[in-house]
Amino acid sequence: MPRRDFLRQSGALAVSATLGSRSLTAAQRTRSIGANDRIRIGIIGCGNRGRRSHMLGIHAHLPATNFEIVAVCDPWRIAREEANSMVRDWFGRDARQCSSYRELLAMNDVDAVMIASPDHLHTTHLEAAARAGKHIYVEKPMATEMDKLVRAFDAVKAAGTVVQVGTQLRSLPGIVGARELLLSGKIGKISRIEETRNSAQPYWYGYLKDNVKKEDVDWAEFLGDRPMRPFDPEVYSAWYGHYEFSQGPVPQWGAHFIDMIHYITGAGFPESCVCLGGTFTWKDKHRFTAPDSVQATWIYPEGFLLSSSNNLGNGYGNGRKVYGDKGVLKLDNWNAPTYSAEGGPRRDRSIRGQNDVVPIDRPDHFLDWLQCMRTGGTPHASIDAGFQHSVAVLMAVISYDTGRKTLYHPQTRTIVTA
Repeated sequence: MPRRDFLRQSGALAVSATLGSRSLTAAQRTRSIGANDRIRIGIIGCGNRGRRSHMLGIHAHLPATNFEIVAVCDPWRIAREEANSMVRDWFGRDARQCSSYRELLAMNDVDAVMIASPDHLHTTHLEAAARAGKHIYVEKPMATEMDKLVRAFDAVKAAGTVVQVGTQLRSLPGIVGARELLLSGKIGKISRIEETRNSAQPYWYGYLKDNVKKEDVDWAEFLGDRPMRPFDPEVYSAWYGHYEFSQGPVPQWGAHFIDMIHYITGAGFPESCVCLGGTFTWKDKHRFTAPDSVQATWIYPEGFLLSSSNNLGNGYGNGRKVYGDKGVLKLDNWNAPTYSAEGGPRRDRSIRGQNDVVPIDRPDHFLDWLQCMRTGGTPHASIDAGFQHSVAVLMAVISYDTGRKTLYHPQTRTIVTA
């Protein structure tokens, strides 16, 4: 048996045995954490997102909440040591360090985990954490394969743990205000929603590192179920640019936009999707495979078209618009959206001039998760919201892969090509 398969099978058996021996503890964790209990958190993925977003994000709420980070996990020794250094500074002691998520999930004194691993591992870590009875914060996109998405979703529902998905636009006051504006009917009947998010260079170039050494990386742990191949420091550090690990800008950047639109419109699942793209500008020695230009278009049963477009070969023309028959909502700055009657064929003088959307405050995304673990409440970006944005993203991915239109069947939770 290849070493990677042996390690995966052995690890799965170990986790299964561990969970079976402490099922009561796992069941207890599905309930809310008491008001005075300290929440013990483990970090799965200690890269830029894990340290600079997740760890710093919750640390801002340390004075108002009672938690500690007790374990950090990453295949790269340097990353987990940097994460541990932050823990030492904040809490005056070391976190336990491990390269495998299995080891972290087997720890009895970890109540919750934050998952910031590479995209292709999100569902693996999400499903395992749910089966271990942990509360979970998981990054977007929540899935790269439909079958894994269904398994992870069902595991979370069975466990009853609190899950917050990292589509944090739902927690911005301006976006909450935009939702109230749209649901009031002020903009009228929506016909088209679009995002153009461009850049002069693909974002994955910024992740290339020259200090990643083979002896410091658990390469098999990083690959997960992807085929084994010789260690490649560029693939490890800039995996965003490799399609089999990230699937490109639509799942990465588009997931935020799609989830935001689901939230502010109240729309359900898309009916169909078409996605086209390719690598047209950035063909060089790095041989990245994620598309540097891509556009996806979905049709929703509520009667509108949604478009997400990325050109990573020219940074001009960024913008986000929601077009209604009474006016337009401009989300170019999602911290400060505006609206007007411009272009509305049925504008009725109820909107005059350019107007700021009235912001509506709510707890930020990390604080909301910390609070929901105590109250048992539903987070702003629940597992259901994560499932919904993942379906839309995967419809685009499958269309891009096959060159065909995709359809979603909610009754069977399947995506098919037309």
